[in-house]
Amino acid sequence: MAGARTYAVSGTHASRVPVAAVLVRHPGSALCPRTRPVAATMSSISFPYGGHGHASSSSFISVQDSSDTGSHRLSAASYDPPDDTSSFQMNPLSSHPPRTPRTSLMSNGSHVFGTDVYDTKEDAQVTHTFEIEADESESEDGEKADGARARVRREDVWRELLKSANGRDKAFKLLQYSMKMYLLFHLAVTATPPFRGSKRPAWEAQLTQRLTSAIAGFSLTRKCLILFNWLPPLTSILAQHQSDSYVTGSNKGKQKPLLHTFLHAPPPVLLEFVNGLADDAATFSKLGLLGKRTGERAGRLADWCWFASTLVNLVENSVERSVILDLQHQVEGRLYSESMSGATTKSNPAGSRLDAKELARLQRQDYWIQMTRLKLLMDLIFVSYDVFRLKRAKGQVQTIAGLASAVLSSAKLYDRHKSSLMKGISQ
Repeated sequence: MAGARTYAVSGTHASRVPVAAVLVRHPGSALCPRTRPVAATMSSISFPYGGHGHASSSSFISVQDSSDTGSHRLSAASYDPPDDTSSFQMNPLSSHPPRTPRTSLMSNGSHVFGTDVYDTKEDAQVTHTFEIEADESESEDGEKADGARARVRREDVWRELLKSANGRDKAFKLLQYSMKMYLLFHLAVTATPPFRGSKRPAWEAQLTQRLTSAIAGFSLTRKCLILFNWLPPLTSILAQHQSDSYVTGSNKGKQKPLLHTFLHAPPPVLLEFVNGLADDAATFSKLGLLGKRTGERAGRLADWCWFASTLVNLVENSVERSVILDLQHQVEGRLYSESMSGATTKSNPAGSRLDAKELARLQRQDYWIQMTRLKLLMDLIFVSYDVFRLKRAKGQVQTIAGLASAVLSSAKLYDRHKSSLMKGISQ
């Protein structure tokens, strides 16, 4: 075969060139192949580069066989480095072209996604439905409360209040001490220098006499209304007596003596029982059923029992208020923690609504506990004049303390009956 044989390696077939040697056979030569060094052969291999400034997009190895000279010349296209070497460029003839570069999403802004990206569409719908139901229930409760408050009239509350003996006692007490306050004011005005020497009309003296008689009548009526007030504590003691029995010893299973139950009864219950008996004895004395001396002693004992029970109630009131304040601080602390953590009524509607209702209930209860304490203080001032037989400004102090106690106790009882009526209407 004449002429030169040229072996070209280009593109993806460059890997098929023998690495160890390049075999060249001349027709007139021996059968032994000539071996060229690997370095010379590898240096003649040029990988294609399609950059600017290259004459050809492929490199080749040419082996020329000249019959005239008998020499073999291996010529290869020279490698020219690219002008721009700042970035890596892939082989355009490669079977895996480079990917299209994509713009980074994080470079366009610094938006931070929250945990809501993990919520499904169903979860979002359920949460939205729950919030709507919570808002609707809260609005319905508010509408029911407003409607019940509007339907309850003052006349209805006073009617329910006057049905009970306790309510009538408070109403008569208001009338009694209001008249006492009027007489006290009237005497204070007539004792001033401008009216001291002037002649008073006849109707004024008659009015003063009638009011004094009415005050005494209201006082006796109130004492009659609270007759047999010792029955509730007695039933409580008897119920405790029936439930108690000996649990150890030879008397196991037998009932305890009634005197033992009375002596081990709670002090407030025992004081109320003795106070009721003493009040009834004093009332019977004023009605003429018992002697005057017996009535005075019974009244004296009733005053001491009232004084002691008032002190006990003040202690219980202080303990109860401390418990209410502790609960109130817990609810307020929970609401504050939720507000500081970013939780709102939308994120936790049920919990926030319950905490708000509980806080309002505790605040209302604390308000009436304070009113009860003020009423007990007025009672303590009133009864202290009778117990310790104080004479200085007795009429004025007892009148003011009695009227204040009547107003506070009547307001508390009025609110209790009003709340009961509102609850019945809303249900």
